[in-house]
Amino acid sequence: MAYISVVIPVYKAEGCLHELYQRLKASLEIITEDFEIILVEDCGGDRSWEIIVELAKKDPRIKGIQLSRNFGQHYGITAGLDHCNAEWVVVMDCDLQDRPEEIPRLYAKAQEGYDVVMARRGKRKDPILKRFTSWLFYKIFNYLADINYDGQVGNFRIISRKVVHSFCLIREQLRIFGGLIDWMGFATASIDVQHDSRLTGKSTYTFGKLWKLASEIVIAYSDKPLRLSIKLGFLISFLAFTYGIYIFIHALFYGSTVTGWSSLIVSLYFLCGIIIAVLGIIGVYLNKTFNETKRRPLYLIRNFTYGLSTSNDYVNSTEITSNLHI
Repeated sequence: MAYISVVIPVYKAEGCLHELYQRLKASLEIITEDFEIILVEDCGGDRSWEIIVELAKKDPRIKGIQLSRNFGQHYGITAGLDHCNAEWVVVMDCDLQDRPEEIPRLYAKAQEGYDVVMARRGKRKDPILKRFTSWLFYKIFNYLADINYDGQVGNFRIISRKVVHSFCLIREQLRIFGGLIDWMGFATASIDVQHDSRLTGKSTYTFGKLWKLASEIVIAYSDKPLRLSIKLGFLISFLAFTYGIYIFIHALFYGSTVTGWSSLIVSLYFLCGIIIAVLGIIGVYLNKTFNETKRRPLYLIRNFTYGLSTSNDYVNSTEITSNLHI
């Protein structure tokens, strides 16, 4: 068992992997020589896997995992945590916006008695549109999910062995790494870190992808959309009842009048739209429940750089299927 592992999901990162390795090596050696770096290549379609293989041949502390297809960032993190083998584990992104030089500071804070130490980004070195969409994402997410997730905190953090153990026991299909760690409730602290500009390329998280991710997370962790639809239904019923009383009183004192065709059609389409939307929300929840009952593996692995292994002692026999080598 290594003393510290670094788990990094890799996607379209061929331009920064060499520098990432050098900076990680220099930063980790400040703490210990006994470390491992787990790079999980999520089938980005570039030369990232070939570079990971080259690095692994030069340094056996590099462990490469290539997924069978693009499963997504949080599934890549799950694969890395399933195969890490250390007392402390750092999770970070591959684009070097998370600075490897901050790892000793995260580790030092963890030694004060914390199981989770998060890196809270100061001034983000992202374009204005990216910062705005990220801000909007967390505003909507926090409201619908009924949590207070800090948008300045990404995946970059250090976690203890017991946190890794607990995380690997959670095998639900809809995953967000930070949300699951927060849900566990272990002793947590945060430190402010410098946030660098992306070394190469640009973010693949568009507003559309962020919106899709937000909606899936809300459905996975909250029933607030269903509760809001119930409130909306009662509100519409109350307004209709109030309007009915108005029509009755008006007819009692002034006689009955013929209502306009336009208002009738508008009301009809409005109510139909509300009904369809509510049914759609219920359908989405049913679909996610259906997907959970399938119990498919969270990810499949195409290649290892270090041979077939399930080095994580905490992955039990019912979960080994998520680590198939194909």
